[in-house]
Amino acid sequence: MRTLNERTERIMTFRTKQDQVADILRERVISGVYGRGTKLKQSEIAEELGVSITPVREALHILEAEGYITGLSHRGLLVPRFDPAETQEVFDLRLMLERDLTAFALPNVTPAHVAELRGFQQVVSELSRGRDRLATRTANFRFHFRLYELADRPQTLKFVRVLWAKYPFIYQELGGKRTRHIDEHERFLDRIEAGDREGAVEAMVDHIRSGWNDLHAHGGLAGGIADGAEPGRRPAAGGA
Repeated sequence: MRTLNERTERIMTFRTKQDQVADILRERVISGVYGRGTKLKQSEIAEELGVSITPVREALHILEAEGYITGLSHRGLLVPRFDPAETQEVFDLRLMLERDLTAFALPNVTPAHVAELRGFQQVVSELSRGRDRLATRTANFRFHFRLYELADRPQTLKFVRVLWAKYPFIYQELGGKRTRHIDEHERFLDRIEAGDREGAVEAMVDHIRSGWNDLHAHGGLAGGIADGAEPGRRPAAGGA
């Protein structure tokens, strides 16, 4: 089975130290390695990553400005707790922006990229069978954001990363999402290989929407989202 250390090692090989550390910390917040309400200690992070305190401190300032973490008087920096009141708006924005990123990414996807995405998907599948939720969530994050990077829309990508940090994935995982998302990824990749960009975009939209319905069904939030009731505009598949 592949490990999850490859991306961390790749991140640490280029860019400034503070940017390297910030990338790793963002992924850990989004994937749930740092749970909600967790206090982040500079010295522990620096020791684990093998860097000095300075880039860690600067990276934490960046994440605080972006909303990944919050500072409280005399309590240091914490990963914010989930706010149910924000859920609907976060989902609305995710659906709209991730549909856009998918549509803009598809014209740039080459066979080599598809092979790379299938490699990430294999890791997701292997980890899901092992029932390691944190590792599976991390692998899922890497699958999605490798795709979204191909859209070449860095500002939108930044917004979507923040939305993922605010989204309560752990609650939707209480349902059937943990195994079903493997089939949904495969359906998306199959549409790409078939040259069906519009179908691939719709497969991604259905994937995000199914997670939303799981969140409502198993996370204690009332209601779901019906077909045809999706927020935001629908971009043309593959259009830039």
